[in-house]
Amino acid sequence: MFSHQTCLPPRKIKFEMMKVAPKVIILFRDDKGFGPAMFKALQPNPNSPVEKKETSLEISLEKYEIRDCKASVDLSHFIDNQGSYQVSVLLLQNYKTPVIACVISEILALIRGEDSSSYPTIILPFFVPTAKLSSKVTNSTFISKKVTVYCTQIGPVTDFIQGQAMLAGVENPPSSLQIDYEPLACLLHSIRVLKLPAVLLIGLGSGNQMKKPIPEDLEVLYEMGEHLASKTGLYFSKDQVNWSPAEKTKESQEPWRALYG
Repeated sequence: MFSHQTCLPPRKIKFEMMKVAPKVIILFRDDKGFGPAMFKALQPNPNSPVEKKETSLEISLEKYEIRDCKASVDLSHFIDNQGSYQVSVLLLQNYKTPVIACVISEILALIRGEDSSSYPTIILPFFVPTAKLSSKVTNSTFISKKVTVYCTQIGPVTDFIQGQAMLAGVENPPSSLQIDYEPLACLLHSIRVLKLPAVLLIGLGSGNQMKKPIPEDLEVLYEMGEHLASKTGLYFSKDQVNWSPAEKTKESQEPWRALYG
């Protein structure tokens, strides 16, 4: 049996070699640092014969006339002792519009593959600071509730969704909930257009600008991570949570300039 600490060293893979599990978790390397923290904290369940295989991927965007910027993705695959992929976790760079639309198009094409009869279920965990909510929502009464985590289904129903695994024990978001976050909006739009099965897991927090997250935000991260891990057969390790704001680079601040030379 593999230990939950088993982790193969990262390596780069080519685009055509990409393989994903029936459950795919997509995270962004967001400015708040939620995505990288969740990516690192998701580990193999110590009670299951699963190992964690880490890889990285670069995808050319030249067909979109973007030559000095590539789609960069870190991946963790959780594989059982029969060699079957159980869960894949993708960590995308936090590109801005319109480059993010090109990146998402390539990533979803890679996830879909050629077999339309067996699309994986996409799971989208997002930590949403109140500043990213519309003013209509922040002025509503639901924001004062004790509920900080919501979950909703998007697109077709799969066996994973049919069993209500991800939705069980979590409230649906209110219809008034609107999130002002371009990567999420672009990803949800593309998923709906392509009719891919997906589940959106939303955690509401303060998004404090300090170097270290406040305890309330950490509790939201823990609740999301434990819910996500329990429904996908993984283990959420609080000990491996290192949540800190991402450092912005020139490329991440203005990637749209690549489209215009």
